Amino acid sequence: MYRAALSRFRALKGRTGNLAAARYATSSAVAPLDTPLESVSLPPPLPDYFAPSGTKVKTLSNGVKIASEQLPTPAASIGLFINSGSIYETPISSGASHLLERMAFKSTKNRSHLRIVREVEAIGGNTSASASRECMTYTFDALKTYVPEIVELLIDCVRNPAFLDWEVNEELQKVKSELEEVSKNPERLILETIHSTGYSGALANPLLAPESALDRLDGSILEEFVTENYTGNRMVLAASGIEHEELLQIAEPLLSDLPAGPHLEEPKSVYVGGDFRRQADSPISSFGCELQSTHFALAFEVPGGWNNEKDSVTLTVMQMLMGGGGSFSAGGPGKGMHSRLYLRVLNEYQQIQSFSAFNSIFNNTGLFGIYGSTSSDFVSKAVDIAAEELILLAREGAVSRLMIKRAQEATKSAVLMNLESRMIVAEDIGRQILTYGERKSVQSFLKMVDEVTLPDIAEMAEKIISSPLTIASYGDVINVPSYESVSSKFRA
Repeated sequence: MYRAALSRFRALKGRTGNLAAARYATSSAVAPLDTPLESVSLPPPLPDYFAPSGTKVKTLSNGVKIASEQLPTPAASIGLFINSGSIYETPISSGASHLLERMAFKSTKNRSHLRIVREVEAIGGNTSASASRECMTYTFDALKTYVPEIVELLIDCVRNPAFLDWEVNEELQKVKSELEEVSKNPERLILETIHSTGYSGALANPLLAPESALDRLDGSILEEFVTENYTGNRMVLAASGIEHEELLQIAEPLLSDLPAGPHLEEPKSVYVGGDFRRQADSPISSFGCELQSTHFALAFEVPGGWNNEKDSVTLTVMQMLMGGGGSFSAGGPGKGMHSRLYLRVLNEYQQIQSFSAFNSIFNNTGLFGIYGSTSSDFVSKAVDIAAEELILLAREGAVSRLMIKRAQEATKSAVLMNLESRMIVAEDIGRQILTYGERKSVQSFLKMVDEVTLPDIAEMAEKIISSPLTIASYGDVINVPSYESVSSKFRA
């Protein structure tokens, strides 16, 4: 069988060779392929390497910063980043940031919501908005051809919202539905209550609009909040994939008349620690039986936040080192299973459904801790395991040099792969300029990651666990150890 196939191939090969010879025999009258064609001018060839263009920044007279970085892509991402969020809310405006996120790209004083949707769809664009405790973000992503339309529509939606009553009421109903969904997400509830329990002051303000605020929030409260907080000295227009001069030419006339606003003073927050427990039904299935589950988190303060660059980088490596996740890895076999919490906890205790390190870093402070979920009859042991892992991290020799090296490489890999997205590049530009007043190079970050040492990890862990403990638990919390018994483990 194989011999016949081979003989056919040889016959075909000989025939092809004859055809090729005949073709080349008659090609003497045809001009060679490298002969220039008349009246045709070729564009210059693309270089083999594009050097990073760097981030260019200009500050307008009213304090607005316009920043951009050119990228060799056909599309562009543009965002407005504002020093505004739940930390700037008052008892009257509580929940405004959450509602503003949902009111993004609704009707303005110049456009109806339908017109905005049609204009975005006409250019194949993509819009999004998000609210955090310290920053409001509005982004627009589309082809570079439409940069003037992108910038003008984005600025109009942020500067001139109409806050029509029927649109506000419609979004309030959606917020109410969202809160009902969040109540079924114990992990999100736990991470939210960690902030309201651990801090006193602005960072204790809820990021999600409280139910008590839904009957009070209206268009006038949103308008007052925007007027007070969306000022020039608190705003950055950041873009990736656009020439800086082109962006300035379009954006400067649209932003130069924005009021500068008073000098920004961030509301004070004090970390105090504390204990939060909520008894609720949270069933899980285990080997065909339905058990009550308990979700918990132990957290401590990270002093300095992003403004302490060395510690924030060390903390980032430390979280990658601890890792963790769910007992089932949706990403496929072995995903993340090299991390400490996978090797030492999830692989050893089948009773634990999830166990992972988390951090939440702000400009001047932050939180670091461990979140876990397990059956209610095992939660006491799980809390002890979490405390033990945090204490061990502060002991020299508990972490090997190989594990640190792996965490460093994983951190650098995650950062570099994220920065391949132009949307993330634009966000990185905007957030860094809001925090530092400039965008620091990725090379300097990678260098700081490489400089993290074993003593740095132990010293950082010791500094963290010396702060007051914060515990949050949800589900069947009867068996969760007392605050005093867990806290005493870190003082021993």
